[in-house]
Amino acid sequence: MRKITSLAADHFDAGKTWKHDNTEVTIEGDVVRLFLHGHCIAQKTPLAYTITNCGFFTNLTKERLNGLDRVSIVQKKGKWYLNGEEWDGGDTILGAFGSRA
Repeated sequence: MRKITSLAADHFDAGKTWKHDNTEVTIEGDVVRLFLHGHCIAQKTPLAYTITNCGFFTNLTKERLNGLDRVSIVQKKGKWYLNGEEWDGGDTILGAFGSRA
């Protein structure tokens, strides 16, 4: 894993803003977002944790997403698999944390 991926994932998990080259972690209220080339590829709120590849099936997008908890993306014969299941790259909820009362 590249150092920039590890740093981005650490900041995303900790909920701290961070930016380096094409990768950025932002905080808006209680929403943490991970951006790659200006596209939000991961988002964490108190209610859910979601990822997407924004339609970019690139090695760099896969690398950044693989740096995150609960994400294991592999490519076989041109198809992406997320945590063992074929994945189209669309918005995917990896965790739902309950509801606000």
